[in-house]
Amino acid sequence: MKNLIIIGHPDKNSFCYNGIFKTVLSELQNKSEEIEIIDLYRCSFARPRDQLVESFKKLITWSENIYIISPVWWFRLTPRTETFFDEVFTPGFAYKFINITKTYAYPKPFLKDKKVRTYITHGSPSLPVLTLYVNSVKLRLVMGVYTFVFGWRLSLFTKTKQFWSVPFVSDAKRKKYLESVKRDIKKDILKNTR
Repeated sequence: MKNLIIIGHPDKNSFCYNGIFKTVLSELQNKSEEIEIIDLYRCSFARPRDQLVESFKKLITWSENIYIISPVWWFRLTPRTETFFDEVFTPGFAYKFINITKTYAYPKPFLKDKKVRTYITHGSPSLPVLTLYVNSVKLRLVMGVYTFVFGWRLSLFTKTKQFWSVPFVSDAKRKKYLESVKRDIKKDILKNTR
């Protein structure tokens, strides 16, 4: 299978990069999977970036599985991850609007054939985010971005995994987080070989 990993963290020592990204990469490499990487903080985001965006679109088109990894900053993903969504998942490439009435249209996704798995890390514990903030980060991501480009699939909710209090939890807890990532990747590889 053709796997695209998109990593959106500037710090190579972070849990996102050094933990999750490297775990996904290692698990895919162990099974000799085809892999391409978009490292958003190692690319030049200087304008104009039309060629860079086109290269990203080619990789999205090429891929069958997409893994997106980012921390949550200010209740959104990192700026370059959000810019990636804004500039790559554009109308005409990722979706188009189908008119229902003069003033209402719905998005028709063009990337429905892609399998997407997302790992996002939080500095906060789960309780306030899931209750007080009604899990707005995941809700916005899945409902406000993914449904437009990948379609309405319940699996997008289940395949968007959140890791809580990452800077504050024990190493043992981080290991458990990474074990769940390994299980996910193994499950994806198994599904792809059937």
